[in-house]
Formats: sequence, structure tokens, C-alpha cells
Amino acid sequence: MKKRIVAMGDGLWDLFPDGPRFGGATANYACHASILGADVHMVSGVGEDERGKALLQVYRKHGVTIDLVQVMKDYPTGVVHVELTETGLPTFTIGENAAWDHWKWNEQIARIVTNADALYFGTLGQRGQSARVGIRKALAIAKDQNMQRILDINLRAPFFDDALIRESIALCSILKISDEELERVCQACDIDSSGGDLNILGELRTKFGLYLVVMTQGAEGAILVHANGMVEQSGIPANLVDTVGAGDSFTASMTMGLLQGKEYTEILADACQIAAGVCSHAGAVPD
Repeated sequence: MKKRIVAMGDGLWDLFPDGPRFGGATANYACHASILGADVHMVSGVGEDERGKALLQVYRKHGVTIDLVQVMKDYPTGVVHVELTETGLPTFTIGENAAWDHWKWNEQIARIVTNADALYFGTLGQRGQSARVGIRKALAIAKDQNMQRILDINLRAPFFDDALIRESIALCSILKISDEELERVCQACDIDSSGGDLNILGELRTKFGLYLVVMTQGAEGAILVHANGMVEQSGIPANLVDTVGAGDSFTASMTMGLLQGKEYTEILADACQIAAGVCSHAGAVPD
């Protein structure tokens, strides 16, 4: 039986210099989790516009269930203007007041969440008040059922503050963070950032009562901290095109490995391999 994942948050178009590409951390995650064999329900919003129709087509193409994606006539489908540095790293300008900010909680969402195996959310997906309320309601159900609640911190200025970071970590059971975000998370959580990465990750896990803390380190690989120690995975060589969506694919692979009961070493190795593959092609998901 397929593992059931609910992914809640942003789905949008990344507007690159050479044209639009499907994007949004939650949408990327949902597609990769589906490609890897999960039964994925996307909870988000799209506008009643051509970009919205195209976004729904991409979800369908990759097997993501879209019955919980709300079509809104009063808000446009989200967009992000993307520029790439010489090393392929993206910089983002995120359009505000998008449809994914305004989806509303309903009993259909509650029913699907209740029957899920894992729930995924991020910080950016909580930008809109309506979406934030819905995500928090879903997390309450998931916690009551002892369901894995995966947070990909996904800090995008200016759409976060210390309180959002702390509250989100307190609501998850598995925290995925990048090394670039670690300092800012330490600041928000009142953790001394001078003690070394392993100590910081361990303190995050203990302070918030987390099951796992996982940190990606770009080309250097990843670290996973659990109750009895830690696991490290070195980076997988990649023919770099761009890094857009690599972290989202990592988190999707990690989620699947956990739900399938794999060993932590295998989970990290698989996730780094998947992320390296994403870095070798343009955009976040395969065409």
C-alpha cells in the first residue's frame, strides 16, 4: 500500500530569465514524493487563470492528487522572479497576496489529513493568515495521531520572523534545515551558534523534543541527528545546472525512507543522490 502524504503550502511559477518553470517548495516536494511512489495530496490555492490551469496540469502529470487545491477567482496564481548567480544559486523575489496564501480549511482537508502517514509544511507556506490557520489545524490532528510532521524551514525574506520560526519548529517532529539557515534559526531559538553544528542540531532536537533534525550542506552532503547519535553523508558529485528544488527533493526522499523504515545511513545516501540528480537539470522537477 502506498504511503499517504499531505503537503501543505506554496505552489507557483518560478519566472526565470529564460521563461517560467513550475515551482514552490511544497509543490516541488509533492511532485518528488509522488514520483518516488507516495500517494500525495497537495493542499494549496491557484488562481482562476492560465497559470493556475498550467500548475494543476503539472501536478496531474506527476501523479499528485489535486482535489484539495482550491481555485480562487479573487487571487492570482503565485509567481516568483528568479535570478541565478554564476554558480547557479538562485535569488528570489516572491510575489505577494497569491492564491496559495488564501486557501481555507474545510472538512475534506481534515478527513484526508486524518488518514495520512505524514504531513509536510514550511514557513513560507504560512505567510497568509488563512493558510497558516489551516496548516496549524492540520498539525494538531497529526500530533494527536502521532503522525510524522516534517518541517522544511524554507526561510524567504521578508516572510518570516523569530516567532514563526520557533512556533513552526515546536509544531513539527522532524526538522529539515540547510546550513545557510542555521545561524538565523539559532538566533530565533536563543541557541548559541558558536558551539559547532552537531551541538547546535542536538540542542535543537532536545529543546523542541524533536524526533530528528536533518541539515543539508549543499555539495558537502548532509547530517542527521537522532536520539542515539548522528549520521553523516558526504556530497554526491553532480553536473551542476542549478540548485533549484534540490532541497525539496532531498526532503521528499528522506520522508519516503523514514516511512519505509529504512536505516538512517541509507535514507541520507538516497536523499543526497536524489538531490544531486535535481542539480543536474534545469528547474525543480523533471519535464
